[in-house]
Amino acid sequence: MNQSQMVTTATHADPQAKIIGIADATHYLVGCIDINNNFTQLNEETSVQCVNSLAQAKQLLRSHQYQVAELEYQTAYDEMCGLPYSGSYKETIRL
Repeated sequence: MNQSQMVTTATHADPQAKIIGIADATHYLVGCIDINNNFTQLNEETSVQCVNSLAQAKQLLRSHQYQVAELEYQTAYDEMCGLPYSGSYKETIRL
């Protein structure tokens, strides 16, 4: 097995955990990124989870044995003001 096959195998076996926060919202969405780059529920859950704080989001992922997650903050302010979409803030965090 070469290195690219090992990376592909690891990607399929371990979906990347993700936490999405929305500007001015009082909740965070917790799920994972599947092999098609879609945001979906954790393998252990029946739907994307909604929690009230970043601490709860981290705890939920730790309870499912995740050690890292991508944290993404999204905002619609630019578009609401008529400016082009400027992207979102993303960072990988340790749980």
